[in-house]
Amino acid sequence: MRYTPPSEMAGERTKLIVQTREKLGSRETRRLRRQGIVPGVLYGGAEPVAIRIEERELRRALTGAAGLHSILDVEIDGTGTSHASILKEYQLDKVRGGVIHVDLHEVRLDRPITASVSVHLLRGDEAPGVKEGGVLSQPLREIQVEALPLEVPEHIDLDVSHMATGDTLRISDIEVPEGVKLLDDSETVVATVTAPTRVIEPEEEEVEGEEGEAAEGADAEGGAEAPAEPGADATGDQGATES
Repeated sequence: MRYTPPSEMAGERTKLIVQTREKLGSRETRRLRRQGIVPGVLYGGAEPVAIRIEERELRRALTGAAGLHSILDVEIDGTGTSHASILKEYQLDKVRGGVIHVDLHEVRLDRPITASVSVHLLRGDEAPGVKEGGVLSQPLREIQVEALPLEVPEHIDLDVSHMATGDTLRISDIEVPEGVKLLDDSETVVATVTAPTRVIEPEEEEVEGEEGEAAEGADAEGGAEAPAEPGADATGDQGATES
């Protein structure tokens, strides 16, 4: 079996306290963010509800075991009534990286929803193709699934320890728990192992005649050298004459 079920599903429930936003507009939004408050909208009811959330409260709710797939029991203005919701979309500050806006969507726990689930490759260093120098690639890192809100997997682990060079895993190779339906094209590639790219340097070609002509030219220059004068020392020094 190539699918390894995660230790927990994403159906963790977390309480989230929010307040309604009475004032709207970009100026008010900037004011809230300066105060550490994240503006948002709760959809799924009769009408969308503009809300505001303490940044620390939102961070606590979204950093639990289920992460971004947590079921949020949203309580508005301390009424005591909870609205089971999911995080639909969020925006991040491009500089600081913090969440600056969220869209929540109220859901019914007895009806399936569509969610994006990340795919984790396991034991890649044990794959025969990798041990031989091949390269393990993951073209697809998230897949779309349909399941009841409390049964959406937190992530999907895919064991690739059996992959040899040239092997490919597709959506159709993934096995998921009962009640979870894969929505992507079954032929979509999830992981591959390819042979390493080898760079072959071209050999330098010798130009015929060039070296020979150069050698002949050197000999000719040496032959044209004037002969040494009689009696001169080989080193060029005059030396002493014997009496």
